[in-house]
Amino acid sequence: MTDPDPQPEAEAERTAEFDPEKFEEKYVHYFDELEEAYSNAYQQLHGQVDSEVLRAIDRQVLSESEPVYEGSGEFSVALPENPRERVGAVDDEEFEAVLSAFTERIERELQRLFEFGDWTAE
Repeated sequence: MTDPDPQPEAEAERTAEFDPEKFEEKYVHYFDELEEAYSNAYQQLHGQVDSEVLRAIDRQVLSESEPVYEGSGEFSVALPENPRERVGAVDDEEFEAVLSAFTERIERELQRLFEFGDWTAE
């Protein structure tokens, strides 16, 4: 009896060529990649910034955000209305710094996962 390894098929899907038209229905076609990009960005910042601020932004702001393909291999993260008010009592300057770093890392992770350009640059 042969036990086929499901990993190669999953890997083949993950490295499928990016299609901007499919990104319009991103949660249908690219859910795993989106989830991985957000998770990787979180892990990169974990231990480098205040964990309470990071967690609050992740749960209260970015959980309601929308990744957007801008074209030419560029992504952005559209934030919900009033992101600052969603997180409660945290320092404004720290909030802005962590939110900016988090969204930049998500954008960079999306570029990396979809194999666009030089994603290693900081």
